[in-house]
Amino acid sequence: MENFTSPNNTLGPWTDRSTAYKVISAFLVLTICALGIVGNVMVVLVVLTTKHMRTPTNCYLVSLAAADLMVLVAAGLPSVADSLYGSWLFGHIGCLCITYLQYLGINASSCSIAAFTVERYIAICHPIRAQSLCTYTRAKRIILGVWLTTSLYCVMWFYLADTEELVYEDTIVVACAYKVSRNLYLPIYFFDFGVFFVLPLVLSTVLYGLIARILFLNPLPKGKSKNGHDGLSAGSKMNGLKSSSQCSSTTAASRRQVTKMLAVVVILFAVLWMPYRTLVVVNSFLQEAYLDSWFLLFCRICVYLNSAVNPVIYNAMSQKFRAAFRRLCSCGPRAQAKQAAYSVALTYSVAKETSMIESTEHFSTEMDDLTEGPDDLTEEPMSD
Repeated sequence: MENFTSPNNTLGPWTDRSTAYKVISAFLVLTICALGIVGNVMVVLVVLTTKHMRTPTNCYLVSLAAADLMVLVAAGLPSVADSLYGSWLFGHIGCLCITYLQYLGINASSCSIAAFTVERYIAICHPIRAQSLCTYTRAKRIILGVWLTTSLYCVMWFYLADTEELVYEDTIVVACAYKVSRNLYLPIYFFDFGVFFVLPLVLSTVLYGLIARILFLNPLPKGKSKNGHDGLSAGSKMNGLKSSSQCSSTTAASRRQVTKMLAVVVILFAVLWMPYRTLVVVNSFLQEAYLDSWFLLFCRICVYLNSAVNPVIYNAMSQKFRAAFRRLCSCGPRAQAKQAAYSVALTYSVAKETSMIESTEHFSTEMDDLTEGPDDLTEEPMSD
């Protein structure tokens, strides 16, 4: 996390934080971090251990969960020790590694959000290209590239962070601070601010606007009967078109639900990071930084909430994630029987929908465009 302290050779008497601050900050941070760690671990497990959950979109959500875990562990838990003791307890190596992991988690998180936003845009607005671009294998390669790039970029923090002894009149406090002065640090921070916060938000705003125009503003094309010489009766054609129309409506509803869920993730990312980012921008132009302990705690709580709330969103807005979470938490023969029944039902549902699509796809080209692509019923969390 960004550190707002500046070197000062004439420090007065040491003032410890109040008991109320220590209790409240430790309780809130530990609670949020514990729930966030459990939730994000569950996201990773359900996607990696459930075959039908291994989709391109969920692949990006696993990357986001891993980044959020890194933020909670590297930023949240050390802040509890800082709140209670007021001094850095993890030594020089701990300062370097924890600072590196903090920035790696933050940057990988924003890049993962930008990646699944682009994936949603291609899948919905360019379904033909999505056949080759929005695949599970390509998603894994993109995520690997994201983590390699951010890992190399964040190496600079091994050279910028260091422990510092703050000498007060009555004690010496160790802090994990930065080697360079605040003036030299500003270009680095504003580059981070622009590339890993402003750019993903602008990109998401534009692309989700285009997605909304396709999904929510444009009416769904309706199947029309054609007079052909295919040897089928008019009644069979009408039944086939009706079945295809129902399947297309279900697919469109599923796409809308997934898009809403991911849009909520992006909006919360913007809202919950805004206080902390704004504070750093304001302090960058002040001669004496604003360092009120309670407001800093509020900013940090918002950051930790952002890393902990995503599994809650998935559970609330995705039927597939909700069912997968329940199966993961269940155990025993009864749970295994339910899981087997769910798998059979899912396979039957997908086969039935696929059969209806294949039997009617030559009636309407417009229907084909709706039912093809990586966003079929096996690829998306289903709507409630």
